[in-house]
Amino acid sequence: MAVAEVVPRRPTHRRSRGRGFWAPYLLISPAVLAMLAFLVYPMASVFYYSLQHHFVSKPWENGFAGLDNFRQMLFHDALFWQSLGFTAKWVVVEVVLQLLLGLALALIVNETFIGRALSRAMVFSPWAVSGVLTTGIFVLLYNPTTGVSRYLADLGLMNYGAAPLANPDTVFAAAVLAELWRGVPFFAILLLADLQTIPRDLYEAASVDGASRVRRFYHVTLPHLKDAIILSTLLRAVWEFNNVDLLYTLTGGGPAHQTTTLPLYVAQTAAQSHNFGYGAALTTAGFLILTFFSVLYLRLSKFGARS
Repeated sequence: MAVAEVVPRRPTHRRSRGRGFWAPYLLISPAVLAMLAFLVYPMASVFYYSLQHHFVSKPWENGFAGLDNFRQMLFHDALFWQSLGFTAKWVVVEVVLQLLLGLALALIVNETFIGRALSRAMVFSPWAVSGVLTTGIFVLLYNPTTGVSRYLADLGLMNYGAAPLANPDTVFAAAVLAELWRGVPFFAILLLADLQTIPRDLYEAASVDGASRVRRFYHVTLPHLKDAIILSTLLRAVWEFNNVDLLYTLTGGGPAHQTTTLPLYVAQTAAQSHNFGYGAALTTAGFLILTFFSVLYLRLSKFGARS
């Protein structure tokens, strides 16, 4: 009796191809949903309210505003331009000083010497301190009766009872010093990590060619640190632009709004005055300024381009 040969059925790949096509999208869907919930929706909400009159204490005036908030901001709000000017000054001074001091500290702790581990810990430790705690430290240091001012007055460098945070002539320098103490470790950490990736052979070859320590720094170290410096300065500029916690707790934007940054002005407008429509317009302006600056900075600095 002949036995019929069983021919195996060819597997259909259509179903497997379908599963393979959708599998990557299913895997990234949680991240996409999280971005939509915590990034896209808040941004869209801010843009929406920037076109609205939304005043909590005057709900009868709420409604569509069009570009009224932006017209008021650009043509009738002197404090907007004042806060924007101070923000630019604050960002430039802070980022430049933090970069220079952070680079100097990174070069120092990159060397081999006794106590290097302890020195690195001391350099990096301020980065773990919050802005509010930093404010508490410097408020005590700036106290006119028990702080540094008293000892400077003993040396004849200041007057007794001088309060650096209340004096319009000294408040900016006092705030800059407090933020420097907290921000310098950011550059020191990033630049030190990049310094340790530079091949030692480059320095040895430069030494053999007779290059001095300064020439080795300019022709070996700086070119290697270029991308790290560009990225760290951009990140820190955005961070300092959005700085609220330290200035809010240290000076409250005073005296006479002299230390009010644009984000701090937003906080005062939205959180304190409850004018959420105008606060959203200010936030939108800050977002557009940061976006334009970031793109322009990356293009002009040629970030990632091979030299």
